[in-house]
Amino acid sequence: MENFNFQTERKTIVGMIHVAALPGTPANNLSISEIIENALTEAIVLEQGGVDAILIENMHDVPYLNSKVGPEITAAMTAVACQLRRQTNLPLGIQILAAANKEALAVAQAAQLNFIRAEGFVFAHVADEGLIESCAGELLRYRKMIGAEEIKIFTDIRKKHSSHAITADVSLEEQVKTAEYFRSDGIIITGRSTGDEALIEDVQIARKSTSLPLLIGSGITSENIKKYWPFADVFIVGSFLKENGNWKNPVSKERLGELINEINDLRHSV
Repeated sequence: MENFNFQTERKTIVGMIHVAALPGTPANNLSISEIIENALTEAIVLEQGGVDAILIENMHDVPYLNSKVGPEITAAMTAVACQLRRQTNLPLGIQILAAANKEALAVAQAAQLNFIRAEGFVFAHVADEGLIESCAGELLRYRKMIGAEEIKIFTDIRKKHSSHAITADVSLEEQVKTAEYFRSDGIIITGRSTGDEALIEDVQIARKSTSLPLLIGSGITSENIKKYWPFADVFIVGSFLKENGNWKNPVSKERLGELINEINDLRHSV
């Protein structure tokens, strides 16, 4: 696999595929073949609509396990990822909830994906799954061990859906700098929950605190992307691209077109 880097000068738009509930999880009602077919259909819409990269995530697998998932989840996500890799040459990434970062890295290696999104990279926090402890040391050693150093690890700071009271005395600036020191490949800033926009003040602090690529990981819409455009390099867009703006729904061609039109205007205005 060739070394992969986001196009930070042009800005990069990452479209989300929320993979249907996987076998063994409470909401599962589809076969693995049907799950793959749905993911492939959404990937075609996203690619033809103009996104620059795709990120897959097992968000329908609620309630999530804490930091580890069963082999059935790893196997299913590998099956989905391999089919997507065959279909598209776009950069592909994966996140496996919740904080199953080693499993995500293993899938990325097997399916020749380009990046993972990792929770709990530095500093602990309390998520709805429980205590998520920092994993940078173990995760990067695992990446080295399996020969996957070309796969980028983009890391959430002050992860959404979480309490950060136990690190309240650690500033956002310090957390970003620590993630860079611990060899993160990029910093992700989010709002409080899925679909919530990030505080512009947080984005500005993060931008001043690191030279790494800066990613916005939630809440991006065609209406608000303009205010983040000067500060972020990468925009991960999920909820807005779905029908009625709900992450549970299929990708909407109309919403995707609306976002890409706004992005093209921003690119041409520079």
